[in-house]
Amino acid sequence: MTGDHEGDAHVNSALKELLDLLDLEQIELDIFRGRSPEERIQRVFGGQVAAQALVAAGRTVPKDRNVHSLHAYFIRPGDPSIPIVYNVERLRDGRSFTTRRVVAVQHGKAIFTMSASFHVFEEGVSHQASVMPSVPDPETLPTFQDRMYELVGDHPELREWFTRPRPVDARYASPLTWEAFQNPELRSAQTNVWFRYHADLPDDPLLHVVLAAYASDFTLVDTILLAHGMAWGASNVMGASLDHAMWFHRPFRADDWLLYAQESPWSAGARGLARGEMYTASGELVVSVVQEAMIRLTN
Repeated sequence: MTGDHEGDAHVNSALKELLDLLDLEQIELDIFRGRSPEERIQRVFGGQVAAQALVAAGRTVPKDRNVHSLHAYFIRPGDPSIPIVYNVERLRDGRSFTTRRVVAVQHGKAIFTMSASFHVFEEGVSHQASVMPSVPDPETLPTFQDRMYELVGDHPELREWFTRPRPVDARYASPLTWEAFQNPELRSAQTNVWFRYHADLPDDPLLHVVLAAYASDFTLVDTILLAHGMAWGASNVMGASLDHAMWFHRPFRADDWLLYAQESPWSAGARGLARGEMYTASGELVVSVVQEAMIRLTN
């Protein structure tokens, strides 16, 4: 992955910034450095750390091997004001599989760990038991920004948050947490979101996987909140990702529409579980995701 996207007029400012963040600096063999956006946020977005760690791992793997799974733990909140150092450990280089372990470090302590496995392409049996939910086409749905404007209108703080440029175009085919907060009848433990990166991205398989990893952390915890009619900024709730696992089943493009079908089967004891499946517009299952999150009620 490189940062060669300067000339693409279709790359908006937020996506360009994200691609720059993913173009890690190599400071030593198997050691990389990444930064965070220049925003006033209290902690680093979990999807960013996972995506950067996957970039670091991928840069130590032969080009003929694509990532097929990752398993990660969020250990400490990331500090957005300083760089993150990613140390890659080469656990295995086999004939078919390659395994890497990545530790993200700030202030001399690990904030995130990830194991990722890569596999050469092989022919084999194939089946798909999961069926993509029947939802409206993404082009027929309003943008996230339009949905939020209908809810909160000209509220100055919220308007600044939801109108800022975003790298991902998300179209909800299910209620937003803010809608369920206002109307208890909309509560559900399921969320369906179309998303894509609105740009002509390079034909780099790792880039598309990394961008899916980044987007996968946006709405999973929201699925837990939706079941209880809670919303960020409106409810007395604090949340954080605890762990994150992904399986990549077949090639896909992040600049094409993907349906992210999510559900939360359980929550209790200040934790909640959410899982998701990503489908292409033609119904092919391409990614599976599972995450556990802390869901803590505050006074």
